[in-house]
Amino acid sequence: MPFDLAPGLAAALAAALLGAAYVRGYSGFGFSAIFIAFAALLTDPLPLIPVVFACEMLMTLFQARGIRPHIDWRRALTLLAGAAVILPFSVTLILSLGEGATRLAVSVFVGAMALILLSGWTLHRRVGPLGHAGAGALSGVFNAAGIGGLPVAAFLTAQPIPPAIFRATMIVYLTGLDLMTLPLMWAGGIVTWDTARAAALAFPILGVGVWLGGRRFGSTSPEGFRTVAISLLLLLSALGLIRALL
Repeated sequence: MPFDLAPGLAAALAAALLGAAYVRGYSGFGFSAIFIAFAALLTDPLPLIPVVFACEMLMTLFQARGIRPHIDWRRALTLLAGAAVILPFSVTLILSLGEGATRLAVSVFVGAMALILLSGWTLHRRVGPLGHAGAGALSGVFNAAGIGGLPVAAFLTAQPIPPAIFRATMIVYLTGLDLMTLPLMWAGGIVTWDTARAAALAFPILGVGVWLGGRRFGSTSPEGFRTVAISLLLLLSALGLIRALL
């Protein structure tokens, strides 16, 4: 098995992978945060972060045809431009801050944002390019810990964006973010042959999870999607707080 995982541990991680892929298929985000939070309870999650990023990109292959008409390319590219500025420094920054402090900061931010959104508050006008670039930069800071998508998910949830556009744009953004982050991790020696082996083994599990989540999304109303997205943000915030404080 990759990373010399024991069979029982590998089976538990495969089950978590399926559940996280279902969430990604439905909402367009949350895969990395859910899987890494679970993996951290059982083993050292650091070698698995590049695997998670590779899985994010593989899942986009399954979803590409369905999301293509709904992608807000201007929004996604502006977010990515902000992330690109900070990503070369984020790995060093995360190492200096410590993973625990980073997760705590992101979890508090995302939790507070989710509680505000739960009250019914939204931004009633479109945020400009500077705001999106800033959200992308914040996301880039935290992506080395595998949780860069959460600030952007909270940021987009606060805006009046149709669910299909939200989901498609998040998928494209996360794919681009991971494409920029993986070479930096490879340069840091974190990406190995075990990374590729684990991603290959994950491929069929990802396909099933994304397919099931996508079917669930197709039957969801805009109000229902917003409620689930906010609930997911709260859950991920709580998982991050638990992980950071343990």
